[in-house]
Amino acid sequence: MSRILVLSGSPRRGGNTDRLVERFVKGAEGKNDVEVISIHDYKINPCVGCNSCFEREGNKCFQDDDMTLVYDRLSKADIVVIASPVYFYGISAQLKAVVDRLHTPMRNGFHIKKLGMILVGAAELPELFDSIITQYRLILNFFHLADSGTVLIRGAREMGAVTQDDLKKAYEFGQSISLE
Repeated sequence: MSRILVLSGSPRRGGNTDRLVERFVKGAEGKNDVEVISIHDYKINPCVGCNSCFEREGNKCFQDDDMTLVYDRLSKADIVVIASPVYFYGISAQLKAVVDRLHTPMRNGFHIKKLGMILVGAAELPELFDSIITQYRLILNFFHLADSGTVLIRGAREMGAVTQDDLKKAYEFGQSISLE
């Protein structure tokens, strides 16, 4: 059984990202141990680029915030799925703070093998996700991770605008995900 950690980056509770994550979890939990970290429930400061984590005991960040809890969960995960609303062609600032805080040697102790992604945006532009997908591929290459897949939802402007078809895609993504 794989251990999946979902990092849900929506600042809004019960929104489109949360709904997609809920359906993903329903699909994945049959053959995986799934945990969701909803970033809106945590206080995580952005990385300040001081590199003190490279010198400190246990590579701990000097910032005393909830990122220590996220590091702990990441250290136990086999697969990570990031989920985010798309704002101005990027992931949410809250999720970006988490990603940036992975600029630490602590990440070398993680045993994550695969990465997946769920994105939802209001616009219907064909290039809406291009910059995020580029960054996603760079992360896959840098960390030598396998791609578990993506769910990309366009045109969900209002809260609750994800369709049943969108939710089905998230559920099927969850069903398909495994270490094999």
